[in-house]
Parts: sequence; C-alpha cells; structure tokens
Amino acid sequence: MSYFIVLIGAILWGTTGTAQTFIPDTVDPFIISTMRLAIGGFTLIFILFLMKRINFSIWPWKKVIFVAIALAIFQLCFFTSVRLTGVAIGTVVSIGSAPVFTGILEWIFSRQVPTRQWFIATILAISGCSLLFLNKESVIFNPTGVVLALCAGFLFATYAFMNKAILQKGDVIQAVAIVFTISAFVLFPFFFRFSSEGLLSTSGLLAILYIGLITTAGGYVLFSVGLKRIPSSSATTLSLAEPFTATILSVIVVGEVLNATAWTGVFLLLGGIVILTIRRRESAMG
Repeated sequence: MSYFIVLIGAILWGTTGTAQTFIPDTVDPFIISTMRLAIGGFTLIFILFLMKRINFSIWPWKKVIFVAIALAIFQLCFFTSVRLTGVAIGTVVSIGSAPVFTGILEWIFSRQVPTRQWFIATILAISGCSLLFLNKESVIFNPTGVVLALCAGFLFATYAFMNKAILQKGDVIQAVAIVFTISAFVLFPFFFRFSSEGLLSTSGLLAILYIGLITTAGGYVLFSVGLKRIPSSSATTLSLAEPFTATILSVIVVGEVLNATAWTGVFLLLGGIVILTIRRRESAMG
C-alpha cells in the first residue's frame, strides 16, 4: 500500500504542469516554486497550530534544517539548469539521476543494496523519461547546466534519503510543514530577482493556490507517508510518475500531440512504475 501512496503523491505532482498553464507566462518558474513551498508549508503550519498538534521539541533540528536547505537549493539548481540547458536536458538529468543517487546513498550509509527489481524498474523509467523529454525540443548541451542538473538530482535524493530518518521521529504532516516553511524562507531572498508579473491575476492566483495546496502540500504529505515505510530509492523511482502524469495530461487537457518516440517513452515509464508497484504487492501478499 505504501508504494501506491507514494505513486498517488507523484501523480499529484504531475498535475502541476497543467495547472501552471493557467499562470501567465510572465511569471518565472522559480517564483512558482517558491510560492508552492510557502503556501504548502504555511498552510500546514497554520492548520497544525489550530489543531494544537505541532510540537517543536521532538524534531532532530540539524537534520530538519539540512533537509530544508537541500530542498531549497534543489529548486535553485533545477531552474537554473533548465534556463541554461533547456527543459529536456535539465529535466532528464535532474529527475533521472535522483533515483540513482538515492540508491547510492542507501548503499553507502544504510548498507541497503538495491534489489534487481529496483534496477530494472529504474532503468525502464529513466529510459522512458529520456525518450519523452529529449524528443520534445532541440537538445542544448551546456556543461554548467548539466552539472547543476546533476546537483539538483543529488539534492532531491538527499532530501528523500534524510527525510526518511526525520519521518521516524514524529507526525508526517508536521515534518512536511516545518521543512517546507524553512525552505520557503531560504528561497525568499532570491524572490525579487525573478519576474512575478501576472501572478495576482484571477487565473494566476487560483492556479498557484491549487499548486501550493494540492500538488505540493497534498503530494508531499502522501509521498512522505509512503516514504516512511519503503526504501527511499524506490520512492524516488516512483516519483518518475510525475513526468508520466504531466505528459498524459498534456495530451488530454492541453491537446499536445505525441509522436511514436514519445509514446514509447510513456510506456517505458509506465512499465518501470508497474514493475516496482505490482511485484512489491505480490511479494507482500506472499
């Protein structure tokens, strides 16, 4: 069940791209990223205060701050890499490298060797992601952009790996709320360096509220609930359901047309996700 909970969280992340089409193009993606963390974190903190369910004394604060900073710097590295090297390379390298980095971190620090099933699922998912994105636009190879994309992948892997340890200490919603709030404060000094023109339009406000509350707060809470019970390497591989969902929605909602190469990527991504979830369910039932 935990694998499916992570999968649902990643699917919610995948609706972000479609929601983002309702935000004016004049709003920089970095602004959207900062706002989604701020809205998600502040809302969860506010709800927890009202319910008197927040306890600041139980958390390993060094780890919490480290994870929050890693999540914030991930946003900076990812969007800078996309700006330098394009959406295709930036997305494939950052999202595709995250499961690999997580597997390495688990192997080194937890002595947990990834299973053959994980290797097969991850290779299929990364291959599908590559076909999907590298086929969409002309590829720009910028060494600095690629390095930043790898840094983004490593930082997301670090977030997933270390967040798993934090989640063992207390309530999932508290953990997500605190990490997001700290991350938002880390990003705010950079906020005014990017364009936010049009964000306060009706469509912009509704879209950013949906992204902050549903895809970010809701998605990360579900991801964290599942992450608490499964290997972080498996969780990051399942997070590749995000580009899969975004692609399917782009066809259904936005009207984008995919060619044969892109559809091959979709089915490879789906295959990797199915292998990781269905076989885990069978082994659990056995």
